[in-house]
Amino acid sequence: MMSTVIGIDLGTSTTEAAVIRNGVPVMVLNGEGEVVIPSAVGLDENGNYIMGEPAKERYLLEPERTAIEIKRKIGTEEKIYLGQKAHTPVELSSMILRYVKEYASEYLGEEISRAVISVPAYFDDRQRQATVEAGRLAGFQVERILNEPTAAALSYGLGHMEEESHILVYDLGGGTFDVTLLEMFGGVLEVKASSGDNKLGGKDFDERLMDYLIREFQAKYGINLRRDIHAMVKLKEKAEWCKKELSARDSCRVVIPFIAKVKDEPVALDETVTVEKFESLIGDLVERTHHPIDVVLADSGLMPSEIDRVLLVGGSTRVPLISRDIEKYLGQSPSRAVNPDYAVAEGAAIQAGMMNGMISREDGLIMTDVNPYTLGVRTWDGVTDDWMSVVIPRNVTIPVTRKETYYTSDDNQTRADIRVYQGESSMASHNHFLGEFQVQGIPARPAGKEQIEVEFSYDLNGILQVAATIVSTHSTASITINMMEGQERIDVSKWKEASGASQFRSLIRRAERMMKKPEIREDSFVYDDLEEDVYLLKKAILEDDMEAAREIEEDLMDILGE
Repeated sequence: MMSTVIGIDLGTSTTEAAVIRNGVPVMVLNGEGEVVIPSAVGLDENGNYIMGEPAKERYLLEPERTAIEIKRKIGTEEKIYLGQKAHTPVELSSMILRYVKEYASEYLGEEISRAVISVPAYFDDRQRQATVEAGRLAGFQVERILNEPTAAALSYGLGHMEEESHILVYDLGGGTFDVTLLEMFGGVLEVKASSGDNKLGGKDFDERLMDYLIREFQAKYGINLRRDIHAMVKLKEKAEWCKKELSARDSCRVVIPFIAKVKDEPVALDETVTVEKFESLIGDLVERTHHPIDVVLADSGLMPSEIDRVLLVGGSTRVPLISRDIEKYLGQSPSRAVNPDYAVAEGAAIQAGMMNGMISREDGLIMTDVNPYTLGVRTWDGVTDDWMSVVIPRNVTIPVTRKETYYTSDDNQTRADIRVYQGESSMASHNHFLGEFQVQGIPARPAGKEQIEVEFSYDLNGILQVAATIVSTHSTASITINMMEGQERIDVSKWKEASGASQFRSLIRRAERMMKKPEIREDSFVYDDLEEDVYLLKKAILEDDMEAAREIEEDLMDILGE
């Protein structure tokens, strides 16, 4: 009997776990009988770590000793402070997962050490690796990283095995947005295309409400509440409450007594927010969901009229404007055929059940998925040596093997560096670097006379095998890139102490200021490019590799220029 594998939805706002029992997914309860666990970590008065609801409650009292919305930062080097102690997003995520592991083991009456963990479909390699690393630090053997919309479709598909349809999964959670188009036929669930926005979710709706309330308060009293962290925490709680209230009511009154003082007299925030005002505040955010929808329709070759069902997933889809916008944009009312809070965890449990035999092959779905990002190599295109030559385009069904043939670019060239990247930019250096290897022994001939065949093989477990063969000699070199294994990233916090730091200090400061701008944080491609280049530049400075630092400096200046 194989050990039990649970499914975990590690969300921005909340975390849920499920397991297969008698062929169907069952939600796992913690010691307090709760299914939905706040994704929060804090320190209590004795300096002990606390998770879930107790941590979220403490956020109101001691926000400087509590961390929420950690998922937004997973895959980055950003430090998150609890009191005076700095933590990485991976460390804090692992604490939440360890808490899930403990209460799942108690609830199920056995030691749980294996899990399928869901991630947004549009998470890149770094974010997926960081999620796997968090699972490992928590004591899990991470069996699979599963895209959240695919998980939700599995939850739906298990009860609709005979259905033949095209399903668009619209997944708007607390911090991320995904849209995936799937086809169901004869028990097969085939992902056609995925797209999304990793910096769009209910958190952004809350912030728009907060901004509005802050402006109104400042207009009345001349006080900027942003300068008071405790006032901001209270305001965030009320904004979340107001958003939920406006899903069922036409208006709600937000009252926060004693939020500030005017001439030594306490004053309250007291504003009535209407549905119309709220929808006007978030209208442009809702419109941002249209582009990913357009991408998956274009990549899958389908028209909106060919979609049979739009499946709503994620707590933020409860905002009524979402349903109305989808109906207007796609010409059909969306479906609530799955529980928006539980569907992803249930789907992850279904995947886990299929892996360890708790769901039989006869009863289970057959699932295929796609790679959400383009994979390729850095080449010379006659103008620049920074061209991203695509080998596997985005949204190709995996597993997949693709080949491309390249030619030597210099006379008497006897070796070639194969640098592998993931991303959508035509400039390779603006994409995420995955790994490199070298092909040697190329016969010395004029440029363009020798061929090198590069083959990419990408499997369901996130293993990318890249091989390069010199056609004339059949000599081969290769690299294996495990997208499920973290790549070691060193601590670069002391870069300012390195001897060459002064040359790059101004540029790094400029880039880090740019990364704080809301419009940059909302553009995942630009933000991720800046974050990666800043890290690489600090690393090069620490390692005293000035040649590499100059190359990265040039790339960073190009991004800032754009």
